[in-house]
Amino acid sequence: MRVVAAMSGGVDSAVAAARMLDAGHEVVGVHLALSQSAATLRESARGCCTIEDAGDARRVADMLGIPFYVWDMAARFREDVMEDFVAEYAAGRTPNPCLRCNERIKFAALLDKALALGFDAVATGHYAQIVEGPHGRELHRAVDMAKDQSYVLGVLDADQLARSFFPLGDTIKPDIRAEAERRGFYIARKPDSHDICFIPDGDTAGFLSRRLGSEPGPIVDDTGAVVGQHEGAFAYTVGQRRGLGLKEPRADGARRYVVDVQVGSNTVVVGTEDLLGVDVIDGDHLRWCGPPPTGQIRVGAQLRAHGEELPALATVDGDRVRVVLDRRTRGVATGQSVVLYDGTRVIGSATISATGRS
Repeated sequence: MRVVAAMSGGVDSAVAAARMLDAGHEVVGVHLALSQSAATLRESARGCCTIEDAGDARRVADMLGIPFYVWDMAARFREDVMEDFVAEYAAGRTPNPCLRCNERIKFAALLDKALALGFDAVATGHYAQIVEGPHGRELHRAVDMAKDQSYVLGVLDADQLARSFFPLGDTIKPDIRAEAERRGFYIARKPDSHDICFIPDGDTAGFLSRRLGSEPGPIVDDTGAVVGQHEGAFAYTVGQRRGLGLKEPRADGARRYVVDVQVGSNTVVVGTEDLLGVDVIDGDHLRWCGPPPTGQIRVGAQLRAHGEELPALATVDGDRVRVVLDRRTRGVATGQSVVLYDGTRVIGSATISATGRS
């Protein structure tokens, strides 16, 4: 099988490419150039996709003896991921750009180009497993739950899964680093990338302010009283406690959290922790990893990339789903993704459009 190995320059994708080669596939390494102004040195960027990362990927490909190419997808990434991220925050929602990147870049633009060039599949260093099920290939959690990335892959459909490989899913991360050392990869101890790759300094509010400008407005409490001012409601998300800049504490000393972002009136609403609890989640933009479920099903619902799985009842109604959690959870914002599980198997995902209490 002819396989494109997506090589970020990190240890995971390097070992994934090596394992695909060991399995007898014809492998070509591809590094995605996603930034139009990539930082030259790793010290100046905490994400991935720097020029130095591309060099690391090329050196590993040379060691493996496989062809290596850099595919420029910066314009597509800017439009489908970065601009989407800004637009979602401007609308008062909290998106996960990694899911959008997997949906629109790594398993859409990359896979489409690979197939057009005569390749059969794409392999990545994600921590997840592909299991052959009664209805075809299934997406399952990784063995290493500390590194499991099935949440950010929950946007893949059955056709994309049929042409995807995740060679690391059966191995824990320390063993991957040990394997990289045995193979002589000098990046065996390279730190993992973190934060949002296009916000290398980790300052999301600053990034949004530069893109959207300043738009001062009130911060009000749950009674409607003005308790502070902000420079743009887009910089706040439900559940946020830090960075509110409130000078006067509540009379009872209770901590304040963002409980609502009202874009129409440019108002941020704060309140006590008890106001954050929700147990009803409505979702749209459904993506099923296999045959779409119908009616009511028991599921495990995960609301964040490294959040806990919550038992729930999901009701699918056409292009929408309602998820009723067995117990309330807090800090759930519209724009986030809810990924549904059946045991270790990923059923699919939805974008949260509304939350409430039963």
